[in-house]
Amino acid sequence: MRSSGSRGSSSGGLRTPERWEFSQSSSSSSSASSKRSDSSRNPIQIAARAIGSCFVPPEQRSPTGHFSDGFRSQSSIASPSVSIHASTQGGEKKKLGLGVYGSGRGYNTSQRETGTMKFTMDQIQRATKNFSASLKIGQGGFGTVYKGKLEDGTLIAVKRAKKNMYDNHLSVEFKSEIKTLAQVEHLNLVRFFGYLECGDERIVVVEYVPNGTLRDHLDCLRGNPLDLAARLDIAIDVAHAVTYLHMYTDHPIIHRDIKSSNILLTENLRAKVSDFGFARLGATEGDATHISTQVKGTAGYIDPEYLRTYQLTDKSDVFSFGVLLVELVSGRRPIETKREIIERITAKWALKKFTEGNALQTLDPNLLPTPAANLALEKILELSFRCLAPTRQSRPSMRRCAEILWSIRKDYRELLSSEPLYPPSHE
Repeated sequence: MRSSGSRGSSSGGLRTPERWEFSQSSSSSSSASSKRSDSSRNPIQIAARAIGSCFVPPEQRSPTGHFSDGFRSQSSIASPSVSIHASTQGGEKKKLGLGVYGSGRGYNTSQRETGTMKFTMDQIQRATKNFSASLKIGQGGFGTVYKGKLEDGTLIAVKRAKKNMYDNHLSVEFKSEIKTLAQVEHLNLVRFFGYLECGDERIVVVEYVPNGTLRDHLDCLRGNPLDLAARLDIAIDVAHAVTYLHMYTDHPIIHRDIKSSNILLTENLRAKVSDFGFARLGATEGDATHISTQVKGTAGYIDPEYLRTYQLTDKSDVFSFGVLLVELVSGRRPIETKREIIERITAKWALKKFTEGNALQTLDPNLLPTPAANLALEKILELSFRCLAPTRQSRPSMRRCAEILWSIRKDYRELLSSEPLYPPSHE
């Protein structure tokens, strides 16, 4: 859900449809022998051969496959055609301690009654000055986002659906998104305030996050470039939020659209994950490891195994997070259509540079290449390529990603504190 930065989710040179949706087809699990073969090879070498596949739509894989309109935002949590598959491969279980992953009030989500936070049209119109064009802060396939102010002074973001998108299927998806939003509460997730469904109006109300999107900041549209310390903090915030969705809600939630334009930043540069339009409940039945469902997501971030098999797991979010990590350290978008062909797929380009021993060439030019930054860059890239492994079994959990990033940040701070206050300039 975009509350303050939809404008930062595209650029003049990006013509690839940003969000994809394909009809469901029959899926099948990989054989045990192929899994053993993949796991026995170097995961970075495997990723080097496989990353490009996540950017190619599987047009030959399903006769009913189609692209959705760019920036299409639809809920799909309760899609009518979903099957859950069992496997002997056990998933990581929930931990009892909350730690940094959730608030006490938001942990036991079954105690919160869904559907009680309803707004009236009169409240929404007063808050947005009757949907004033001067308060418009975003535009997407789903509709328009407005900044608003409630009577108690609370700033809100109001997501108003397009009138031509009202049909029975979207009504089901709208209600599913509301149900999921009402179940989650975390410092690094955009807070859900309520909704309105009245006549031909469908509106979602969330907290207003004032400092734009991560993509805005990487594009230097919000003042000074983010330093590496801030980027590490943002990566950890996102990892905590997604870990919470995967492990600390009553039912695992897979976001399916982790990307820089869905990461909103506060004035203190704390990250909040937004847009649950593509979120899905994960597998919960016994030893089930995945659900089979139609493919949805954003070009450049979609898990290639999910594209190939239509099997969705929490490791699909891990893949998207790996793309985000490369984006954070390089400053580049996942797909750079205006660059030379060997540099157009940013993750593939970065992996090639890394394996050639030239990781420093992937560092965002806005970042100073100090010894501390160089060490952190290599460690972040190594983690990102583990996340980008072509099979889910080879990827770390989001919890493990958070732990590794904590360690990287600790080492970075220690080395940074030992460096000269004014490092030598670099040509």
